[in-house]
Amino acid sequence: MSSPLLSIQTLEYERDLYDSGISSIAGVDEVGRGALAGPLVSAAVILPRIEILTEDADFWANVRDSKTLSAKKRETLASGIVERAICWSVHAIESTEIDEIGVGPANRVAMERAVLGLDREPEVLLIDAMTIDSSTWQIGVIDGDALSLSIAAASIVAKVARDTLMIEAGSRWPAYGFPQHKGYGVRTHIAALQEHGPCEIHRRCFSPVRLAQEALDARQKA
Repeated sequence: MSSPLLSIQTLEYERDLYDSGISSIAGVDEVGRGALAGPLVSAAVILPRIEILTEDADFWANVRDSKTLSAKKRETLASGIVERAICWSVHAIESTEIDEIGVGPANRVAMERAVLGLDREPEVLLIDAMTIDSSTWQIGVIDGDALSLSIAAASIVAKVARDTLMIEAGSRWPAYGFPQHKGYGVRTHIAALQEHGPCEIHRRCFSPVRLAQEALDARQKA
């Protein structure tokens, strides 16, 4: 009879670390880096040990890169992840801070703050494609949300948290269609920017937003 672990295709990094004696691994990921509006959101998640994951392999086998999942599936999985995780943390960097420090630094800061928000200090960080300013041993995994269960879990939690914020933003600023595109630069969003100019949560450091603001200022002066 095959092992339930075979149905979980993204445990290679975790398994190697557990086998070396590590007992607390945090997966870390962020979403929203390329959006024109809204926060950049990072999540850190410490999953149960492999023995516990094995007992619930049917659930964990569905946890993968958040971008490959439907919104409904992500929401269901996010609820299951936070219920099963040893601990988890989410941190959002708002657009004003992104404008102040830049997208790259904001990406790292969001991850660092998410890690600091964990109730338990991890021994190792598995981070999607980068490393952060932390004394904790860390491994940057390229395409990590597709290769590591811990990072995939963090990507789902972060994505659902950010999507929820952008849906709420749609109620406050209905002209931009935030619930549909979540602040990314799709055609309808660009058109709304050009018609109405930026709102409070648009990132002025991005050129389409800056150009829309300049065009609005010019119209108001005319």
